[in-house]
Amino acid sequence: MNKDIEFLQEVLISENITKSINDNLEKLLNVIPEIKQMIGFEHNHPHHHLDVWQHTLCALSFCCNDFDIRLALLLHDIGKPHSFQDSDGVRHFKGHADVSSQIASVVLKKLGFDDKYADYICKIILHHDTPLTLEDIQKNPELSKKIFEVQKCDAMAHNPVYNKKRLEYITDITKLFDKNNNKTKI
Repeated sequence: MNKDIEFLQEVLISENITKSINDNLEKLLNVIPEIKQMIGFEHNHPHHHLDVWQHTLCALSFCCNDFDIRLALLLHDIGKPHSFQDSDGVRHFKGHADVSSQIASVVLKKLGFDDKYADYICKIILHHDTPLTLEDIQKNPELSKKIFEVQKCDAMAHNPVYNKKRLEYITDITKLFDKNNNKTKI
């Protein structure tokens, strides 16, 4: 395993993820310079109260200690500075999951992750804003769990004033996972 991947694993599986990232930010930016554009990039949208980087750190703070989920969260909005549309002073980010997935693919492969793993992480990123269905959960429960964990952390990092719809989605999808788990146990 190469030193950049080892560094990422060390930083991302730390018990205090935000402290670990902040303590190692200079090296992280050398390993993944594409992150620099996220720092200080304002959302300018009422559903977000933090800039893209602070939102990412906040989402990571809610994450369980799972390298796949944390890596996906680290990169889930990396495409926002490249995919925004302004409308009357409000930014929208249509297509940002696709752009983030594309950038993440380049980053992960450049770092030395094998194609299969990079594609897996990119699939999580690509679907981090796509509502899950019972069919998704039944078709690929493990991937759906990873996507849902990213969605939960992402939702928790949104502006709490406008977060009701996202939190309702989390409750509804949790019920779908429970329903699916009960089906498979019978």
